Amino acid sequence: MDKLRIGVIGYGYWGPNLVRNFVEIPGAEMIAVSDLRIERLAQAKSIYPSLQTTTNYFDLFDMDLNAVVVATPPTTHHNIARDCLEHGLNVLVEKPLTLTSDDALALCNQAKASSLTLMVGHTFEYNAAVHALRKLMSDGDIGEVHYIDTARLNLGLFQRGLNVLWDLAPHDISILLHLLQQPPVSVSAHGMACVFKDIHDVAYITLLFPNDVLAHVHVSWLDPCKVRRVTVVGSKKMVVYNDIEAQEKLRIYDKGVDGPGLSESQDDFRCSYRYGDIIIPNIKLGEPLRTECQHFVDCIQKKEKPCTCGMEGYQVVRILEAAQRSMSNSGHQEILEW
Repeated sequence: MDKLRIGVIGYGYWGPNLVRNFVEIPGAEMIAVSDLRIERLAQAKSIYPSLQTTTNYFDLFDMDLNAVVVATPPTTHHNIARDCLEHGLNVLVEKPLTLTSDDALALCNQAKASSLTLMVGHTFEYNAAVHALRKLMSDGDIGEVHYIDTARLNLGLFQRGLNVLWDLAPHDISILLHLLQQPPVSVSAHGMACVFKDIHDVAYITLLFPNDVLAHVHVSWLDPCKVRRVTVVGSKKMVVYNDIEAQEKLRIYDKGVDGPGLSESQDDFRCSYRYGDIIIPNIKLGEPLRTECQHFVDCIQKKEKPCTCGMEGYQVVRILEAAQRSMSNSGHQEILEW
């Protein structure tokens, strides 16, 4: 096809970034924006005068579009994405795909039956530093993975009808799925509702992956420092991905410890510690959202499966559901069967 005719539903926090990127992509043509707030539509129109605007997203179905991006509150994702698929549109949905795994699977089946692209906005999977980290792991440079620790912390933004687990954890869970290339076998979680009753603003999630790889996810809306960090500890090396860093996002530490082997003598129980160099690889950084938007366009035009397809979104939602059940049940370990 020629240029992909695209509409965006939702022009709030993330919508303006999506519109800007699709306007700048040569293979896309930004046609329309829908939002319930008149002032937001006026803002979009002032920046992009040629845009059509509407408060009713059903109007987009009469604009000869090829694709729609859903950037509305998560509680609306399923119904809006379902309506768009029913009208023959390819769909990119911001995270999380839905708030229940049944709804997520229904969207996947609907897209498959209609031969349409369903993609989820797991933006960090399009980050060049995350790709570099994945390559280090797959090439065996860090050895056997022992555990992964992630932290995504800041002060705010509190949301109605959504806790910190569903707001921030999709990012780190999708990163873990990308790095390890397989889903976890169990999940447990603890959390606290400190500011608003029944809205958890801090959560600690423990995931066990095959081969006894442990992962820990810490998310919080109630922290004095903004943190966006992933630490991977391997048998050969350790790597820290710090997204807050402007340029040096990845640091490879040639550090580790080797045990003394089997011994019955306490005197022989001495570990060998390794303190080597710290390597900061030169990574060509770009805007991950631009890469994501371009990937969406390419997948539709080439009829290829997206890297962050609907089924990955379904996996993330299932993991979040299990974490939510565990958090509501004193951290009980939830077993996941796939």
